Amino acid sequence: MLNKEIISVAIPSLHLNDPVAQALDLMADFHVTHLPVVTEDKLAGLVSEEDLLNVEDDSTLLSVLQPGFSAIVAHAEAFFFEAVQLVNENGLTLIPVVANDSEYTGAIIATDLLKHLGRVCGVNDAGGIIVLEMEKVSFAFTEISKLVETNDAQIIQLNTYSDTPSGNFYVTLRINKAEISDIVATFQRYEYQVKYYFGEELYENELRNNYDHLMNYLNI
Repeated sequence: MLNKEIISVAIPSLHLNDPVAQALDLMADFHVTHLPVVTEDKLAGLVSEEDLLNVEDDSTLLSVLQPGFSAIVAHAEAFFFEAVQLVNENGLTLIPVVANDSEYTGAIIATDLLKHLGRVCGVNDAGGIIVLEMEKVSFAFTEISKLVETNDAQIIQLNTYSDTPSGNFYVTLRINKAEISDIVATFQRYEYQVKYYFGEELYENELRNNYDHLMNYLNI
């Protein structure tokens, strides 16, 4: 899915001869705190609500603020993960999209990016979720997949995440069935660290058994 394919068509653009008051009104109307400024079909930059609120006279033209415009853009032919990363890193409510020659092609709202990201990650798919914690060098997709398949299940989505401060590496699996207690137990038998697991219901599993054994021991 390319950036140009998910442009939010309803989002307006501003022009250098627009006053600050007009820009603030449009931001309020569309529930965003950023808007692109366009001149002759080229992107002049991205202006923020914070920049506008710092202007004492709201009749001031945007051309006066141009040196402070943000130059952050997504490229029309890039995969939409680029836009997700830029929005996330810079705290944007939308991001302008440009073609190779800096021609402005539109903007993508952050909430639309979240919807498309959720669709790609399969958040609406039915099934269970298992999160494994391990060293990055220990990650082996073939082995993980095999352990899931031995329980008559399949991985329908897999994502990995490295937590740089802690050095931890997480593997999130979405399984095509909700009853995942047997799969969790299998991972534990093979000494995988199961950080979290979620199904449609709470099922007996090895974690619960270990807890019960501990409680029985403490009650002796």
